[in-house]
Amino acid sequence: MKSFEDLKITRQYLNALQDLGFDQATPIQVKAIPAIRSGQHVIGIAQTGTGKTAAYLIPVLQRLSYAKGIPARCVILVPTKELVVQVTHQVQELTTYTDIRYEGIYGGVGRKSQAKAINEGTDIIITTPKRVLELYEKENIKLNKVEVLILDEADRMMDMGFMGQINAILEVVPVKKQNLLFSATFSPKVEELSWNFMDFPLKIEITPEATPVETVEQFRYNVPNFQTKINLLRHLLIDEVAFHRLIVFVKTKKSANKIFELLKKGGEDNIRLIHSNKGQNTRINAFKDFKEGKIRILVSTDVMARGIDIKDVSHVINFDVPTLYEDYVHRIGRTGRAFRTGAALTFVSKSERYHIKKIEEKIRMFIPLCDLPPEIEITDTPFQENQDMEREIDKQKHKENPDYKGAFHEKKSYKVKINNKKSKRKPKYTGKSNSGYMSKGGAKKKSSKKGRHKKK
Repeated sequence: MKSFEDLKITRQYLNALQDLGFDQATPIQVKAIPAIRSGQHVIGIAQTGTGKTAAYLIPVLQRLSYAKGIPARCVILVPTKELVVQVTHQVQELTTYTDIRYEGIYGGVGRKSQAKAINEGTDIIITTPKRVLELYEKENIKLNKVEVLILDEADRMMDMGFMGQINAILEVVPVKKQNLLFSATFSPKVEELSWNFMDFPLKIEITPEATPVETVEQFRYNVPNFQTKINLLRHLLIDEVAFHRLIVFVKTKKSANKIFELLKKGGEDNIRLIHSNKGQNTRINAFKDFKEGKIRILVSTDVMARGIDIKDVSHVINFDVPTLYEDYVHRIGRTGRAFRTGAALTFVSKSERYHIKKIEEKIRMFIPLCDLPPEIEITDTPFQENQDMEREIDKQKHKENPDYKGAFHEKKSYKVKINNKKSKRKPKYTGKSNSGYMSKGGAKKKSSKKGRHKKK
């Protein structure tokens, strides 16, 4: 451990860090700050919750020193709007005693007002790749004075398909600049991205990939079905002292909506919902309220799993087990941040046990199994839910063994040959001869011998 003073941080930033209650630097900060300050290209790989954002912000702010000129001198690219808000807030906190100017920009807000703010003079732009490209192409903002380009949460940006947009940004910013890339994992896509714009970078890797934060306790429950998961969640939420601030992660937007409504009906008023279909203002307001402690429970998809820094999150609850195993590490990293302790609880159905084993292999540790509390009502699994889980188990077994054929393996379809003979129309009954016509049953009906009587 080192203090920030040992890292030769200038006084204005030491004062800001002191106001925030930080005096000891994390391992990624100890290694990254001197390297970035010296002007090196840096790749920083560290698990979530270890202070990566401050590791690049502090030396970059020291380099910029003070407000200067009109065009931005630093661009920070992040994958989501929530992260734009998060990083902008951290820049605000660290620049309290300086005149450095910054703008956080994202979609859903008028382009012209954002371009006007930038063109009036800014030093740092914090943005998503798509929005800064739109402002460059349609509003003519200047990017020709960029001295530092930072890619934060690079692995997430690759997962979201931003490679093309990032490459387009690299075409319009100066070639001669300092490049920084920070990520929780160093996947092949992230490595390919680093080749595109970094020459001889210094790679700083603090922990092995996909390693959970040591300050997070992890537990799991085997739960038979969705309704029993709801019952368990409601039981845990009774303890408002222990579970004073928590995030409930779910896999899909549909599940998030359903869980939110069920908890609201059960009397939980101190709750918000975040997913990608929610309006921009709704998402940002929910995030701010949760961060400021105005609400206790946040139900979210994995849009909140990356890079979001919220202090004092007591628990993360994985209502669903993520099938992208790196997301497990990112989810539980929302608690146990900045040397604080936290807990992560995972609800596991029978079709999710396969995934939890894979996660244990990924993080190289065993997640302890807890017994369900005796007060929990264990409901019967509905037929359709059970069928869906059995199908999922069949897929998992087939993935491990391609020759496996379970109860739901694909059956061969047999074509039934149909004799398409043209049907004959029934002849009109005239009452004249014995020719008759065929009935539906195939029996021949005789026509009546009696003809119709003509009116005299």
